[in-house]
Amino acid sequence: MDHLYVHGYSARETERLADQAAILRPLLHDGVVFPAGSHVLEPGCGTGEQTGALLAGSPGIRITALDVDAAQLARARTAVPVGARVDFVEADLLTAPLTPRGFDHAFVCFLLEHLVDPAAALAVLRRVVEPGGLVIVIEGDHGSCRFHPETAAARTVWEALSACQRHLGGDPDIGRRLHGLLRAAGLTDVTVEPRLVYADAGNAALRDGFVRQIIVPMVQGAREPALAAGLVGPATWTRGIAELTATADGSEGSFCYTFFRARARVP
Repeated sequence: MDHLYVHGYSARETERLADQAAILRPLLHDGVVFPAGSHVLEPGCGTGEQTGALLAGSPGIRITALDVDAAQLARARTAVPVGARVDFVEADLLTAPLTPRGFDHAFVCFLLEHLVDPAAALAVLRRVVEPGGLVIVIEGDHGSCRFHPETAAARTVWEALSACQRHLGGDPDIGRRLHGLLRAAGLTDVTVEPRLVYADAGNAALRDGFVRQIIVPMVQGAREPALAAGLVGPATWTRGIAELTATADGSEGSFCYTFFRARARVP
């Protein structure tokens, strides 16, 4: 699969993914239930945090979880409960020897944004999920992000993250494209719903967790490529990160971001 992970594979990124999964589980996994006994394909499983959430929400399912990075899979194997019916496979979705119509359903979370050709990935899902099977896709949309106080430096570092992802061939705004992508792949009964995170001083715990444990570490992961590409200078980067972090403080700080969750059927 032609992609590079803009956030990198550091220990801090592994920690961020765990925090992200825990903080966003009620928002992203609410109502995501597969029948017991179902065989679910999860491409791009990463460190297994979403795999664990799937198992918790749908007891009795079997999961085949794919990822191209061996180190990520090693962490994933330790993230799921002992005895869970999960097969972790080091493989590229586009070239993995998956049996046509070999899965009942598919779940994709934060994968398509990193792919050069997300349509090709969706074509594979249509081929390997049985007719009538459910395909759930969750993606973010960096263009939806607004925060307060919004300073020039904070906006610059945020936009630098998106620019780095686009340079690698990904699409940080792909959430808004899900309906069209799924329909173009030949999937039916497509519905897309926004899943909005809005946090201010009225929910300081969510604001602190979302900004300090998800957003800021995600941006910091792009520091080196952003500086190397000349997208931002070191001083502006330092100031921007500090000012982005400050949106989690005080009575005025707020943060708003929209994820999109799509459901579709294989015809």
